This record gives sequence, structure tokens and C-alpha cells, in this order.
Amino acid sequence: MFDVKKVEMEWGGKTLTLETGRIARQADGAVLATHGETVVLCAVTAAKSVKEGQDFFPLTVHYQEKFSAAGRIPGGFFKRERGATEKETLVSRLIDRPVRPLFPEGFYNEINVICQVLSYDGETEPDILAMIAASAALTISGVPFMGPIAAARVGYKEGEYQLNPNMAEVAEGELDLVVAATGNAVMMVESEAKELSEEVMLGAVLYAHDEIKKVCNAIIDLAEQAAKDPWEIDLSDNTADMKAELKKLIGKDIAAAYKITDKSKRSNALNEARAKAKEHYASAEPQTQMVAGKVMKKLEAEIVRGAILKDGQRIDGRKVNQIRPIESIVGFLPRTHGSALFTRGETQAICTTTLGTKDSEQMIDGLDGLSYSNFMLHYNFPPYSVGEVGRFGAPGRREVGHGKLAWRALHPVLPKFDDFPYTIRILSDITESNGSSSMATVCGGCLSMMDAGVPIENPVSGIAMGLILEGDEFAVLSDILGDEDHLGDMDFKVAGSANGITTMQMDIKIAGITEEIFKAALTQAKEGRAHILGEMTKALGTSRTELSSHAPRIETLQIDKTKIRDVIGTGGKVIREIVAETGAKVDIDDEGLVKVSSSDGAAIEAAINWIKGIVEEAEIGKIYDGKVVNIVDFGAFVNFMGGKDGLVHVSEMKNERVEKVTDVVTEGQEVKVKVLEIDPRGKVRLSMRVVDQETGEELEDTRPAREPRADRGPRKGGNDRGRDGGRGRRDRGPKRDAGEKGGSDGGDAGLPDFITQD
Repeated sequence: MFDVKKVEMEWGGKTLTLETGRIARQADGAVLATHGETVVLCAVTAAKSVKEGQDFFPLTVHYQEKFSAAGRIPGGFFKRERGATEKETLVSRLIDRPVRPLFPEGFYNEINVICQVLSYDGETEPDILAMIAASAALTISGVPFMGPIAAARVGYKEGEYQLNPNMAEVAEGELDLVVAATGNAVMMVESEAKELSEEVMLGAVLYAHDEIKKVCNAIIDLAEQAAKDPWEIDLSDNTADMKAELKKLIGKDIAAAYKITDKSKRSNALNEARAKAKEHYASAEPQTQMVAGKVMKKLEAEIVRGAILKDGQRIDGRKVNQIRPIESIVGFLPRTHGSALFTRGETQAICTTTLGTKDSEQMIDGLDGLSYSNFMLHYNFPPYSVGEVGRFGAPGRREVGHGKLAWRALHPVLPKFDDFPYTIRILSDITESNGSSSMATVCGGCLSMMDAGVPIENPVSGIAMGLILEGDEFAVLSDILGDEDHLGDMDFKVAGSANGITTMQMDIKIAGITEEIFKAALTQAKEGRAHILGEMTKALGTSRTELSSHAPRIETLQIDKTKIRDVIGTGGKVIREIVAETGAKVDIDDEGLVKVSSSDGAAIEAAINWIKGIVEEAEIGKIYDGKVVNIVDFGAFVNFMGGKDGLVHVSEMKNERVEKVTDVVTEGQEVKVKVLEIDPRGKVRLSMRVVDQETGEELEDTRPAREPRADRGPRKGGNDRGRDGGRGRRDRGPKRDAGEKGGSDGGDAGLPDFITQD
């Protein structure tokens, strides 16, 4: 019934299987990819015709993780997969970026690539497998895809590269790098590193490419068995005459426009040239007008690229390795915990850092279950930043991707959570953009954290590199402009500290680059990062030693795990009371680590003292601050150490006779007490009279010691019962006072067992 085609290979210690012909047979191409026990299905469909007037390539990639793949039911009210999560959006981009440049120019048929995770073993990450499945499905679909590509993840630990490590191994190592490539050249790089050298990073890319070649060969083997007939499309370029005509008409205008350094003025000059071309073709067919617009873009690219390669002349007059002017300002927003305004040429970002408690952590619900992140970076790109009108609202895929890139750049230098137990959120609002706003976010985000007092290990800067490649001749551009990005062949971003690289991202718009170009770009980027870092330190060289007065303070306290229940109380009663009374937040983990947070230092101190009072044992002879919580006829009960109560007997209030307890203390009064005795049952006897109530210093006990009672001998009288059997009174012990039943200076009635009357 099924004409199943399959290839298998051993890869990274597990069997990689690519299968087609059994599932999704109505799609143009469908591949079921299995690695370990992780399974991803990718289906590709393509429109057979182009919409009228369309002049772009509508490729859409969707990656979806099915919760059932990990034996889980989604959380929330609806209990089903909803909109794309951040991870799904990022993986969709990860697939799109290396695939898109491999379609021929002029191919505008709509293509849909849908990847779904059907099984997840908890070890083999599905993102790499989805990229391989997508490439295989495109390769066998018959569409004009100049692949295949494959992908690999590389880790680095103890000087050794690791192929496709799981997330636990990645966390223990120093590198998480994803590479996509054809059999001949690298197409895409995405990474996070713990300040590694350029040599280690380049070695990781080359190591990944060697492994990728093996998978590309397996995809080719599958295509030889199952590929559909290639589409017959006419992509011949017959626009040479139109290009020559446009060059004669507006070539000089375009060249002059690209010599204007100001972006707005340059844009106006280009628009005038385009208007002249549009007027020239006003009477032509709509299709001809559309083609003319495309040809003009090619003409612009040709003029700009030629000037750079021949004369080293960039659009704004800089040399190929020159960085635009940089200005950094920190602390310019008064109520934020940390802020920075970073401006590089015509690119600008307002970055703020907000510190929060554990309650502010981001909850992430994924295939691995619930997890929490205490570091967030959110990037916004409003349309006014490029002088345009447009959609303003929820972040799109590009904004999510740029934010994650900056997140990867800064994450490796954050302090350990035990040393700095805060949730950190960086917000980057791009207010101007003309080239690499994501790297401006890295620089501004780093400065805002330093301004907030986050003790980062080393400051981080970032730079965007470009490439102009014509045959064997190439030029690497530092700190590219937006136009250089659009007209160039590479978008290569590198961020790191003075010690090494923390992230590296590369996207190629041509069919890959060579090792020589990659090495040259890394070397030039290192020089640029150092220059930018030097400019940043002019604003702030190291993290501030004090937090903002508006930021919460967090103090930690380690308690015995057996005391956790006492601090929380039945149904959380005790901890809620602590929070309500002090105004501080209190968090306790399963190991007994208590975090107390508040922007008010006094609230933190009060909460910590309360908790200490619950978990610590009172010491005999030590003086404590306390509060009178209850008054009885024979004394007052005083709460001290937050959670302990003891009795100050009326005789221990002053060194003189006290007629009424209320003559000395009132409920709620703050007093200083000394612990006199703790009986085996934990009852505490306190004294006020031996403590100076003003200073808290211990006073000398001036009261004379109590003399022992004299032996009064046998009682006399006819009622005595002597040993001789005579009738007498039983010996009942010492006779009780008249005040024994509860007088103000009375005896022992109703008192704890260890209390006696002096």
C-alpha cells in the first residue's frame, strides 16, 4: 500500500533515519525524520502559480512542538497547543534563514514548510532534526531548491568539541553553537559561548560542517530514490537592455545619492531618482513597471558594491573597518533601576534594566515541562525608528529573534543566581535604526545592567559585519549600515567581552562563504568590538556597587530544613503574617534558603528577625528586644525573637515591690528582657529588672538573695499526728499566703511549673 523510501546512518552515536512515502502523501514533499527517539514530520507544499503583481518570494516556515510528543498535556484553560511560543518562533527562523537564499532569484511561488515534533525523548533536541527534515522535504518536492542543507549542534567542554549534545551537556559546557550548511559552504551560524576565542569558534564551525556533509549525502541518497520531477520554470534574465537604459537615465543620480552621508537626505535623493524612473515607465504595462523596479534595485546594488570593491568607498564615506561615532549615557531615566541611551551613528537604543524577586521569573511550559527563567530581554522596533508608518503592537518574528540574539550575548556574563538572587529584565526600545539595532541592544543592555548594579563578570559589546563578494574579490565591512546590509552578501554579528566571544550569528545571502572569508570577518570584528567597548567604558567602566534606591533589596538566610514548616505555618499562616506585618516578600526553597526582599531595608530587617526568632533557640543569660503581648495578674507575657514567648513575673519587673502589673507595662509596649531560665518543656522565664530599659545593658542584681526557710520543727497541739500514732495534723508543707489565689504579689496558682514566688 505504501511505497516507502528510507535512508539510515549512524550520526553522533544515534541512528538518523529519513523516511518518505508513508505519511502526508498529498504534500509536494514530506519526510519523517527520526534521531534517537525524537521524531519530526516536515511537509512542504508549493503554489503552482504566482499571484499577479507579486514581486517577492513568500516562503513561510512553521515549527510546532506537540505536547503529546513528551507525554504531556498543555497547561492553561484550553488544554491544546495555542499560538507559537518563543522557542517555536526562534526555530522557525532557524529553518528559514539558511533555506531562503537557496531559491533562485525571480522565483515567487508561495511555499509552506510545516515541521511538527511528534515524539521527544528528552535528550535529542528536535530543532536540528527539524532543519534536516525541512531540507529533505524541499529536496524531494521538485521545487527549484538549490540544496540540500543540513544542520548540527556543537558543544565544547574541556577542550573537546561535542556533536549534538543534549541541553544538560550544553549547560555544563562552554558552547551552544548551531550551524547550517550545504555540502560546500556554511550558510548560517547561531551560538552562545562563555567568552571563547575566535580560534575555538571557527574550529567549532568547521567541525560542524564536516559532520553536516555526511547528512547532506544521506539526503541526496533519499532524493535519488524518491524525488519528484523538478519544476520547469523560466527564470532567464532578459533585463540587460532595461538595466542599460536605467543606468543611462539615472545612474549618475544614484551614484550621487549614495555619496550623501545623512540617511534622510540620501533617502530623499534616491526617491527622486526612483520617481524619474517611474515616470519614464508610466505608460508601460504593469508587469514591465514591476520588472523596472526590480532592475533598479539591482542597479543600486551594482553601483554601491562596485564603489566599495574598487575604491574602498562606503556609502557614508567610512573605511571598510571604521566604526561610526558612539555616544553612551547611563542613568538618564530617574525612576528605573538602571538605564542607558546608546547611540552609534544613526542607530539608537534606550535600554532599561529592572530587578525583581523570584515571583517575577518567567514560567516556560515546553516539552521538558515547566521551567523558570530569571533573565529576560525584550526588544521592540517601532516604525518611527526608520521614519515610517506601520504596524505597532505585539512583537513579530524579527523582534523575537533580535531580542534572543542580544539575550545570548549577555547571558554568559551574568552573575550566578546564588550570588545575585534577582530576576533581571532588560527592555530595549529602538528609537533610531540604520544598521544593527540588535548589537546596539547588546551594548545598551550591558550598560543598563551595570547602571543597575548587576555585578556582571565582564562588559560586553557587539558589532555587525557585512560582506561584498564578487568572484574571488571580497571586502569585509565593519559596523554596516542598513543599506549595506540590504545590498551586501552577509549579515555577521559578533558580541563578546575583552576575554572572548559570547555570541556569533551569521546569515549568508549567497551560496555560502569560505574559511578565508570567515576568518577575516572574525579578526576584523574583534578589532571593532574592542573599539566599541572602549567607547562604552567612557560612560561607565564597571558595575555600580550600590543598587538603585527604587530597586528591591534581597537578603538571604539559611535555616535548618526541619524548621521550614515552622516558618510557613499551617496553611501558610505564619509566612503570610510575616509578609503582612513587615511588608517584605519572603520566599523559601526546599533546602531552607530564605530570600527576603523589599525596597525598604527596615522591612527586610524586621522579617529576618522574625524568622530568626522562629528558627533560633533562646540563650540563657542573653538580652533580647521584646513586646508585651498579654498581661495577667501575676506578670506579663513578652514576645521576643519574633516567634518566642516568655513570662516576666511581677517580681522580675522591678527591684521594688510592684502592686499591679499595669503600673509597669502595657500591652504592645517594647521592652528589653533577659532570659533567666528555660525549662525542659521549653517554657521561658524572663526578667526586666536586671536590664536597663533605655540602653539594653545588663544591670547588677542588687536585690538581696532569698534566705532559706528555717526548720520550725514538729507542730504542737492535740490535733498533731506524731510518729507514735497520736492523732495530729498531716504535714502539708509550707502554709500558703493569703495571696496564693491570684493576688498581685501572690503565690503560684496558675503559673508555669517552674515559677515560684520569692
